[in-house]
Amino acid sequence: MLNTFFLTQHLETGTDEAGRGCLAGPVTAAAVILPSDFQNSTLNDSKQLSEKAREKLRPIIEQECISFAVTHLEPLIIDEINILNASIKAMQESILKLDPKPLHIIVDGNSPLIPKSGIKNRGGKIFTDAEIEILNSIPSTSIIKGDSKYMSIAAASVLAKTYRDEYMNRIHEEYPMYNWKQNKGYPTKEHREAIRIYGVTKYHRMTFRLLPEQYTFDF
Repeated sequence: MLNTFFLTQHLETGTDEAGRGCLAGPVTAAAVILPSDFQNSTLNDSKQLSEKAREKLRPIIEQECISFAVTHLEPLIIDEINILNASIKAMQESILKLDPKPLHIIVDGNSPLIPKSGIKNRGGKIFTDAEIEILNSIPSTSIIKGDSKYMSIAAASVLAKTYRDEYMNRIHEEYPMYNWKQNKGYPTKEHREAIRIYGVTKYHRMTFRLLPEQYTFDF
């Protein structure tokens, strides 16, 4: 079973993202505050769970958590500020939606939630001075493979993944030729062949290498 908290005496949220390596669709982040007595032996990094297990965990997390939030950042924003900044921005937006506000944040990966250069206030939601102050005031810790170590990060990874999959299933109905219901926008051979045949859509990330022979898509 994963650890419950990194700092046990704090109201702590875990945050994670899904869809960072995709060619199409949003990057989706979630933040989750779990109660101190939360226990679940199935919960783990969403990548280690089957789709069925993730879908079973989602209502458990939502019903038993103290608070959760999910944020999608669209391809236009990803192209504007790059995928790393968009991933961090989506996590920041999710944290600001939490009620109550956490006293500590644990983040999956090695990138800080607040970059050394400060909060990049562009793309997506434009933060108010009060919101920037909130984000700067909450200490955060980045943990490599945190989604396989701490329950709140794992819970965030499950929510981010399931909400993003749900999003991709919806837009699949609009553009079924890319089979996003199956590949979720990841760079599969089938997805890239569909791009070659049908071109790009408003959901594709134009700054990504959409075809193997290209550095960016010429459109």
